[in-house]
Amino acid sequence: MPIIVGVRFGAANKLYYFDPKSEQFSVGDNVIVETVRGLEFAKIGQANTQVDESKIVGELKPVVRKATKEDEKRHQENLDKKAAAFALCNKKIEAHGLKMHLVDAEYTFDRSKVVFSFTADGRVDFRELVKDLAGEMKMRIELRQIYERDDVKIKGAMGMCGRECCCLTCLSHNEKATVKMAKNQNISLNPTKVSGMCGKLMCCLKYENDYYASMAKVMPKVGASVKVDKGVGKVVETDVLRERVKVAIQKEDGITQEYYKVGEFSVIGKVEPKVVDEGDDDSDSLKEE
Repeated sequence: MPIIVGVRFGAANKLYYFDPKSEQFSVGDNVIVETVRGLEFAKIGQANTQVDESKIVGELKPVVRKATKEDEKRHQENLDKKAAAFALCNKKIEAHGLKMHLVDAEYTFDRSKVVFSFTADGRVDFRELVKDLAGEMKMRIELRQIYERDDVKIKGAMGMCGRECCCLTCLSHNEKATVKMAKNQNISLNPTKVSGMCGKLMCCLKYENDYYASMAKVMPKVGASVKVDKGVGKVVETDVLRERVKVAIQKEDGITQEYYKVGEFSVIGKVEPKVVDEGDDDSDSLKEE
């Protein structure tokens, strides 16, 4: 099996495999790697390890070297130049009257090109903007349209849970979340409750969806008739996490309510829970009514 190292670029959490070329690297090492954009500054996120060939897509690019003091100085200078490039591009966008939101400016390691990332509601004709920027900055210009989720990954944000967004800390790729996942978990479809800082559905909706989908197959809905050891009653409450339901049973002296675990009751008649298939609706966001 081939030996690889995993590297990360900037604040992105995604790992990219590179060929260490018989060199030994440790997590946290700064390195210079060869990419389609040329030489790039990166950080080791996974030390030398063997992986199955099926996990490697295309030809592995090499790690050129461990970053030297001069490399780190150049990288810092590139970061320091970002603010001025960002301000200039924003000024030009306003001058050209373009409907786009600038997110980031990034110099390539060799300073031969500046890559500007932006979001927009649709396609944007930025050809004149590129010519204007190239004429003033005297280098190659690349404009790259990104998605709202990528905007958060670049800028950073805190989620409503009080922690950094998952895309910044633990997710190596964007998780596909759907409205059906929120329905499976009986979460309010209020956009302020289920939307992340990017405006799209929260990635964490997917984390427990498999459990809720499986429990929907055995948990009856509120109002369903069930048979228990004390007779027949109706479900008045469901508790998915504790895997139990509260059943109201009519007795001669009144109504009694007791909890029953899954396996201690059986659904009567045709009243069966509906299992929501996440593939039914692949919407990635909600709109205000």
